[in-house]
Amino acid sequence: MPEWLTKIFARLRDLWGQWSILRKIALIGIVVAVVAAFVVLGTMSAQPSQVAIFNTTITDMALADRIATALDSENIAYSRAADNRFYTADTETARRARSLLVREDLLPGQLDPWNFFTGMDRWTLTDFDRNINLQRAITSNLEQHIAALDDVDSAKVTLALPETELFAEDQKPVTASVILQPKPGSDIAENRTKIEGIVKLIQFAVEGLEAENITIMDIRGTILNDFEGMGRSDALDLTSRMLRQKRALEAQYTATILRSLSHVFTPSRVNIVNFDIDLEFVQKSIETQEHFPITLREDDPNTPYSELETTPSVIRSRETSNQNFEGTGFNPEGPPGQEGQTPPAYQDLTNLVGRYESDRNIENYEINVRNITEEKSPYEIRRISLGMVIDGTWAIKFDEAGKAVVLPNGYRERAYTPVSADVMAQARGVVEGAVGYSKSRGDVVTLENIPFDRSQQFLQEDEDWLQRRQMQRALFWAIIGVAAAIFLFAVARLISRQVEKKRREREDELARQHQAMREQALRSAEEEGLEVEMSVQERARIEMQENAKNVAREHPEDVAQLIRTWLAEE
Repeated sequence: MPEWLTKIFARLRDLWGQWSILRKIALIGIVVAVVAAFVVLGTMSAQPSQVAIFNTTITDMALADRIATALDSENIAYSRAADNRFYTADTETARRARSLLVREDLLPGQLDPWNFFTGMDRWTLTDFDRNINLQRAITSNLEQHIAALDDVDSAKVTLALPETELFAEDQKPVTASVILQPKPGSDIAENRTKIEGIVKLIQFAVEGLEAENITIMDIRGTILNDFEGMGRSDALDLTSRMLRQKRALEAQYTATILRSLSHVFTPSRVNIVNFDIDLEFVQKSIETQEHFPITLREDDPNTPYSELETTPSVIRSRETSNQNFEGTGFNPEGPPGQEGQTPPAYQDLTNLVGRYESDRNIENYEINVRNITEEKSPYEIRRISLGMVIDGTWAIKFDEAGKAVVLPNGYRERAYTPVSADVMAQARGVVEGAVGYSKSRGDVVTLENIPFDRSQQFLQEDEDWLQRRQMQRALFWAIIGVAAAIFLFAVARLISRQVEKKRREREDELARQHQAMREQALRSAEEEGLEVEMSVQERARIEMQENAKNVAREHPEDVAQLIRTWLAEE
């Protein structure tokens, strides 16, 4: 053992011997606590750390349950936090779980595509892994962007990113395939503008991707970005729009014509045989230049006369040049000592006195110019062809007695009155004004007065007339029959009342005779002093008669009203 170490131990033994028992116990306790702390720290550091599978919370409980079921089916140990985050024991298990959930399409809806680059050991990744993660991130990001559109329910994107070649001619192009599921009622399959927007979105999101290398189709397998085929479809759509515009314009003119003539003739008397508008669908921009005079003095509106002064132009610049020349003519000759080469015709003109004058005056004028640009409508009417017929009036003939003339077949006779030439000329003017007639354009407007075939209409009217006539006759005879029946019933009722009255009068007469005879017998018996026994009924009747007589004397009006009531009831 080294000497210094021996000294240290000796020093410690001396100190330990000098310490009291209390100090020794405190030192032992501190040492034990420090050792226990190191043991606990080592144990906790040895436990595996928790690694999140995805760095996002899952708000959909059903999706969280499906993720838990998928992890359980693969025997992957995990822990689930309160915010539905899933954790594994190590990075390798998290990577395995992440691959499983990507394969099963159980990714959270709000997952950041760039999470593929998190949670991995940077020093263990290769370039291939990074490229695959980049491709997956771009693909997921594109799917989220496309699915965020209002017309798309879901989208699947597949990217092919080839490796970079040394020579450009050997480089394979980047391609993209997209499958869209449109929402119900969406027009994205027919709307070229929306498809072009998706193509631009994909093209600008992937480096080196060209528009011709993008294929977009729906769930039925129809290619949506086939713009060559859509070009033919656009041409058909344009033709369809042109035809719709033509029909709408013809319908507008037809309604105008019929509305104009319906107040003159009844709607049933006007018929348009043919109406055709030849349209030229062009878009023109016409530029014209207008020259107008320059105003020197404005007109005063307060005066009854015009003070306006104009001039077609004003002088902008002026150039004047005068040249005068007097002297002999010029005779060209050869070198000295040589005979001249002047032709004989010019030799006679030598040494003549000549004069030359030249005057030149140049003036530049300024005028007012206005440039006009006119945009023409997308269509222009080249020619209008209109053929119309107007029916005259039909009237039922009547005889001198005012009754309708009936033909042998039982129907009424009618007379036709054609439309006068003046009215036809006025109607033609109205029609030409309604359609904007132009003779220079070659428009054709034909208006004729032709009788319409109204045989079916007249037949129906006459049948209705015959039915009404028969009903009137039947009603007349029914009224006569009912009146006769009422008359006979009244006569029979009157006769029966007279017979009943006579019967009652006879019965009353007999009753009075019997009553008189009885009263006579009673008076005779009283005069003779005989006692006559009367029955209870007879006494009651006699008392009633006496009471009736008394009431009649006291209240004659009431008795008369009672008798009138009896007579009315009989």
